[in-house]
Amino acid sequence: MSGHLEGKNIAITGGGAGIGRAVALACADEGANVVVADYGVAMDGSDPSSEVADAVAAEIEAKGGSAIAIAGDISKFDMGEQVIAAACDTWGTIDGVVCPAGVLRERMLFNMAEDEWDHVIAVHLKGHFNVYRAAFNRMRKQETGGSLVGFTSGAFTASTAQANYSAAKGGIVSLTRSAALTAASIRMRGGPAINANCIAPVAKTRMSENVPFAIETGEPEDIAPMVIYLMSDAGRDVNAQIYTVVGGRISVWNQPMEVRTMTAEGDRWSPEDIAARFDEIGQEPNPFIDDLERRMAEMEQNKNG
Repeated sequence: MSGHLEGKNIAITGGGAGIGRAVALACADEGANVVVADYGVAMDGSDPSSEVADAVAAEIEAKGGSAIAIAGDISKFDMGEQVIAAACDTWGTIDGVVCPAGVLRERMLFNMAEDEWDHVIAVHLKGHFNVYRAAFNRMRKQETGGSLVGFTSGAFTASTAQANYSAAKGGIVSLTRSAALTAASIRMRGGPAINANCIAPVAKTRMSENVPFAIETGEPEDIAPMVIYLMSDAGRDVNAQIYTVVGGRISVWNQPMEVRTMTAEGDRWSPEDIAARFDEIGQEPNPFIDDLERRMAEMEQNKNG
């Protein structure tokens, strides 16, 4: 390894398994001190344990690195501060946070229970907020600034069976862009360099095992290099971006913007006028809807076969 994170203090939620574990180990290999934050649970949220966080921290220390294990529910407001305080109290600063912690409660929108909605939003979206808020408050007072790396998904555009997950991941995009905008304003006023970006990973994890149709995928270890780059000094000027990382492919997403406009001839539109001129703005194609027929056919085949 090349020491891209030498001496930096990095906190990783969900660091006990899957992508989080891969990122934690890779950050340690690059010279970082690592807070491994994970409240190891089964896929249904049962049987919480600190064992997975402890195991990854021990693995890092066995290789000569420095790590702290923190177990707790990241959806709880105070937990974000505990994670960041663990780094600051031990090593003095917090230089980067990475937030792959997540859960799934798959259900169609029309029969989703309230607790299935609330829990997914809490772990994914509020979990990001809890960590971002605590970390940003420290980073803006540090000369060295820092980096926020959120974890979204291509599903933030839409999902047939995971409306809760899709909504949470869309919220993470907007939250991260808001953090990036705030960071840019601080830097423009002569403050420290802080950047905030999202990764939309595609990798074989517990959460991806049950996808009932074919997707391009890779390994958790494929995600770590991009995370490291974004938190390194070389990536500090990268801000407000979303990157898909899958296998050996990295792609950047477009920024949202208006693409076509039509203007009323009078003070206000009427429905009739809109109908007459609607082709001037029309619709934008949705690749997820365009691919829906293939996915539904595969889901039906897997169910029957």
